[in-house]
Amino acid sequence: MRYVAAYLLAVLGGNESPTSKDLKKILDSVGIETDDERMNKVISELNGKNIEDVIAQGNGKLASMPAGGAVAVSAGGGSAAPAAAAAPAAGE
Repeated sequence: MRYVAAYLLAVLGGNESPTSKDLKKILDSVGIETDDERMNKVISELNGKNIEDVIAQGNGKLASMPAGGAVAVSAGGGSAAPAAAAAPAAGE
């Protein structure tokens, strides 16, 4: 994630095609060590692509994922209804 974030920061700063040197400079500025293999993988996957299109495709994939979870029900008799009522508020 750190390499993707650094890549996006570089693009946001006006660099259309960031290099590993650019990403390393960004990450070093906040004290994050880099793994050249992972960083180069991110660069090779994103290089030459329109970042807005990549983000839009990712949003489309996230929209199809289920976001809800099971409501935790305790063993106590009367506490199941309040737990179920609180679940929609947690999702907002």
